[in-house]
Amino acid sequence: MAKRKAAGFPRYGASAGIQAGSRVRVADNSGARIIEVLTVAGYRGRLNRYPKAAVGDMVIASVKKGNPKMRRTIVRAIVVRQKRPYRRESGEMISFEDNAVVVVNPQGDPRSNEAKGPIAKEAINRWPRIGTIASKVV
Repeated sequence: MAKRKAAGFPRYGASAGIQAGSRVRVADNSGARIIEVLTVAGYRGRLNRYPKAAVGDMVIASVKKGNPKMRRTIVRAIVVRQKRPYRRESGEMISFEDNAVVVVNPQGDPRSNEAKGPIAKEAINRWPRIGTIASKVV
């Protein structure tokens, strides 16, 4: 079975607000509460530079807090909110109150059935399956 890639939208030039080592809140009911970002999937950068992620990027992370079944596991997640302001194509600047991710499987499908809080429109454009669990899109 072929791996599912992000939708055909190219990655826009958003300001990266999360880097490797960041502890991020999980915005869904998958059982994880806090994860620590290990790396960014598909990141190709300069030698010894920390990988950075923006809204809509897939990260590989370790679950630090959550239910016992999820703790100490390596998961993939999509960044859906970031505190650092970034510019939309319409010219407006967007920032959220916190950094948050949604846990997904390697194909990009959510592992939960509900996402708490607002979800950035850019993440849903790139990963349409996240839109099915979003309660609010900003």
